[in-house]
Amino acid sequence: MNQFGGNWTHQKIKIIEEYAKAYLQIMKSYPYYKLMYFDGFAGSGGIEIGGKMEENSIDGAAKVIVSIKDPKPFDTYYFVELEKKKAEALKISLNQIQTSGIFVVSEDCNKKLVDMSNYLRGYKGRNYKVLAFIDPCGMNVNWASIECLKGLGVDMWILVPTGLGANRLLMKDGNKIPDSWWKKLVDFFGIKKEQILESTYTEVTQQDLFGNVTKELRKNDKGIREIQRIYSERLRTVFKFVSQPYVMRNDHNSTMFHLFLASNNQVAVNIANDIVKKYNQM
Repeated sequence: MNQFGGNWTHQKIKIIEEYAKAYLQIMKSYPYYKLMYFDGFAGSGGIEIGGKMEENSIDGAAKVIVSIKDPKPFDTYYFVELEKKKAEALKISLNQIQTSGIFVVSEDCNKKLVDMSNYLRGYKGRNYKVLAFIDPCGMNVNWASIECLKGLGVDMWILVPTGLGANRLLMKDGNKIPDSWWKKLVDFFGIKKEQILESTYTEVTQQDLFGNVTKELRKNDKGIREIQRIYSERLRTVFKFVSQPYVMRNDHNSTMFHLFLASNNQVAVNIANDIVKKYNQM
């Protein structure tokens, strides 16, 4: 069982569930499409909650989505979990709900996103519509893996580690960020180092008592907001529309993640915005 999160973890899963039901209701009117649910970080099936909730554990998104029968189920469920033990536990857990149409693989999400995009562009996948849920704990998703979804019939919920990941790598002084961290940031955002610096840092010149001049790249006060903005704009280069984010904060009210829906359908984003607004006010 995965150990993570607080009340916002429960709310995140409820958002995905509510959207999935609305999505399936709409897709009932398009019976000629086959529907796939893709989960890139599926876990083991259950989550132990560390926050203040009555429940000590809850079902993960995988079990919640497979359990949906009304308005209709998905035709295919594709679950990706890198850790083999978790993948095996998930398969056993899901087979207790149903056995047909479920695929669980122990692979890297980046690879399977590329594989899925290739499948959807091929003859066998051309009639598929996909609801994807990309839920990493950190900066595990490379931008190139998201970019390959451009132009496809995919609605994608993605959890972006704005505060927990990117903001921590973007140190207060940009000059002190090691090259390995810059590589991670560039892979994550899919833009050049210089573009990231321009958006998140201000160059400040300082002079000491003896006239020595130093230049510091000082991180902007609203760093997490800039990270959110950058990633939202990046999503709009792949998808036509991007929802307002669900903001996930810890017990100290510090922002950890932003959850977005990206889609090529305006109606989809309108539905997502209505759901997100409700949970952001909780």
